[in-house]
Amino acid sequence: MAVTYSWNFLSHASTSTPSNVRCKISLPSFSPHLFRYDKRHAKRFAIAVTMVDTRPTVLVSEKLEEAGLELLRRFSNVDCSYNLSPEELCTKISLCDALIVRSGTKVTREVFERSGGRLKVVGRAGVGIDNVDLSAATEHGCLVVNAPTANTLAAAEHGIALLTVMARNIAQADASVKSGKWQRSKYVGVSLVGKTLAIIGFGKVGSEVARRAKGLCMHVIAYDPYAPAERAHAIGVELLTFDEAISTADFISLHLPLTPATSKMFNDETFSNMKRGVRIVSVACGGVIDEDALVRALDSGIVAQAALDVFIEEPPRRDSKLVLHEKVIATPHLGASTLEAQEGAAIEIAEAVIEALKGELASSAVNAPMVPVEVLSELAPYVGLAEKLGKLAVQLVAGGSGISSVKVTYTSARTSSDLDTRLLRAMITNGLLEPISSVFVNLVNADFTAKQRGLRITEEHVLVDGSPENPLEFIQVQIANVESKFASAICDSGEIKVEGKVKDGRPHFTKVGSFSVGVSLEGSIILCRQVDQPGIIGDVGSILGEENVNVNFMSVGRIVARKQAIMTIGVDEEPSKEALKKIGEVPAIEEFAFLRL
Repeated sequence: MAVTYSWNFLSHASTSTPSNVRCKISLPSFSPHLFRYDKRHAKRFAIAVTMVDTRPTVLVSEKLEEAGLELLRRFSNVDCSYNLSPEELCTKISLCDALIVRSGTKVTREVFERSGGRLKVVGRAGVGIDNVDLSAATEHGCLVVNAPTANTLAAAEHGIALLTVMARNIAQADASVKSGKWQRSKYVGVSLVGKTLAIIGFGKVGSEVARRAKGLCMHVIAYDPYAPAERAHAIGVELLTFDEAISTADFISLHLPLTPATSKMFNDETFSNMKRGVRIVSVACGGVIDEDALVRALDSGIVAQAALDVFIEEPPRRDSKLVLHEKVIATPHLGASTLEAQEGAAIEIAEAVIEALKGELASSAVNAPMVPVEVLSELAPYVGLAEKLGKLAVQLVAGGSGISSVKVTYTSARTSSDLDTRLLRAMITNGLLEPISSVFVNLVNADFTAKQRGLRITEEHVLVDGSPENPLEFIQVQIANVESKFASAICDSGEIKVEGKVKDGRPHFTKVGSFSVGVSLEGSIILCRQVDQPGIIGDVGSILGEENVNVNFMSVGRIVARKQAIMTIGVDEEPSKEALKKIGEVPAIEEFAFLRL
């Protein structure tokens, strides 16, 4: 790449006025020997050189393997400045076009503000992006990319390592021998052959753990609402519901991301439903386990042992009861810590950052690129509707069914060529995947992310009479070839079907299965199928009132009077399990489901 240099030539004769001459020359490189100073023609001859390098500057704030750095150096100027304080980072960032971090650097809103608009891309050399303010990045037009695939095998191998080390008490026995003891009878382990391993989260890492566990002659089961049954069966894995998986397992391996739906998913109630003496491995995300509840389960004997690589707070406190527990093996987040994985992540993030600096959009982008203002403004009310319909639909799927085919139908007075639905499709995909995915789905990676999960999403546009001023009349989401935990959600053609519209600028739920409903999509929803008779609304309302649960909307839809009806209740708070149980025990209620939004 040619670099432009500027020289200021300042010459002084003994009695003349100084004169300045400026010139710019493009050269492959700076060659000082091309210019000679001749004493015969000037008393003083000064050369001031300003080199203007047009290549972008990439700041690497945490250690990156040399293979990744070498790729970056071919394309850009690389500044490796490790252990920067927050203020030092903010000071440097205005001189940088890209920033590469691991988990230790906090990329806050202030970083984006102080960049002055120059920062074009932030790369996270790993999967998690909790240390990057995505909202601020998007607002400032900065793309955020990560390296989601390089660590898969390393994490799976670490999960298997912890499984075997835990089963044979290797860590505790090693510490005992090194302290001068010889306690063979104390550290009798358990065999893995013939034992049942439940994998919670059957994605990339979970699938690789399953393959290795099958090689250890274990019976492998899994819970994942999105895993296609054919893919699981090809590996020899049986898909079950969450409750079935945790209640029958001898070992449980967690591979869930931390999302609102999975936060402290393993709590006192979950542990109470497990087989006594179960053993737990976690190499995914801290926070999926309620750590205080796990200590209680270990003390009571419900959980015989735990092997943990991740924690809510990292590093954990020195006096952590969980880490110090004699039945716990703890490692310092080593899932991705192999030489091969580190090099792979460095190469993957370097390639993604270079693509972004070239103006290309990588599939590993984790924040939405800017869309035209006019499109965003028009579709804004429908974005929330699309995401919530995805969330509703997936929660109606019975665990163990596996989702492979989703159809989205847009009903509009506009033709498909006049309606840009890419953003809506991405938000529906995000709603469908949110319970088990840490990926922020956007225009760039929606199809790629869905494909990785074995999910095929098709779109259909239905043209109707109406005002073209309104971009959409209805959005409908259908999931095929699955069972539903709320049978009435199955429409006549056999799919789970939910439908919604924007009313007065707010998303509304308008249809489930073949039943019309009508509630605002706020808070959460209780669906009840009941015998259509007087008094049911009062019975359910009384139960919720006793729990101090506020009802914001309620509607009843029916096909034939005095036969069956669907009651849809919007609630501001989540009812207790006792309250939900009471609702299910109302004689006229035939089935119900609680759905979180």
